[in-house]
Amino acid sequence: MSQEEKMGIYIFCGIQTETDDELGEIEIEGKKCDLFTIRYKDAGMVATRAPMKIYHPNKENLMMHQHAVSLVMKHKDTVIPVSFGNVFQSTEDVAVLLENLYPQFTKLFPEIKGKIEVGLKVIGKKGWLESQVRENAKLDQMAQKVKGKSEAASYYERIKIGGAAQEFMNSLQKEVEKEIFEPLNEGAEAAKANDPIGETMLLNASFLIDRDKEEEFDQKVNAAHDQWKDKVEFNYTGPWPAYNFVNIRLKVEDS
Repeated sequence: MSQEEKMGIYIFCGIQTETDDELGEIEIEGKKCDLFTIRYKDAGMVATRAPMKIYHPNKENLMMHQHAVSLVMKHKDTVIPVSFGNVFQSTEDVAVLLENLYPQFTKLFPEIKGKIEVGLKVIGKKGWLESQVRENAKLDQMAQKVKGKSEAASYYERIKIGGAAQEFMNSLQKEVEKEIFEPLNEGAEAAKANDPIGETMLLNASFLIDRDKEEEFDQKVNAAHDQWKDKVEFNYTGPWPAYNFVNIRLKVEDS
């Protein structure tokens, strides 16, 4: 099998376009690869030629995918996200896929035109969380009871603490949702509060905003951060295409 036969077409995202766009180049496994567009009517798939293989979601590969999408977003205001790691045999295969997806794309284009997604994770600082526990008399008393006891002797007490601790974190998450998420939601086109990840995360949210209002939204996030900076850490990311607001999750086996 020749080197050319081992190559496939890796796709990154869908765009609205009527031209064969030059979107720059990325690096895959140390090789420079041009991004190009495979078109059907006013829709396109942004792709590159890449080795035909399974791409594992390690840091390098994920960064490669994200970098390509970021390049596209500098040139296009209507970007439909495609899930990581999709490689096809040929440009013809991608063209057939795009034709099949076109009815969905035509519905999505006006909904996401000129819009971007940003993400906000709010993580409680250790010192503040510990102070909140001490102020919670019930939880603090339960914690004191198991101090110095063997794990076996305090088994049931620890179960009770686990349930009480979850209730405690739920109350903090509701407070953060009310004080941070809801005001930001008012400035967004759409918003989603996803499940928190880890024991100290209080908010895991995504917001769909107008690209023209990104600076205004950033200011609202900064204002919320200033109010909460002694209690929590903010992890604010983006801009991204509308990953959390588009239902298409492309898989090769669907093609």
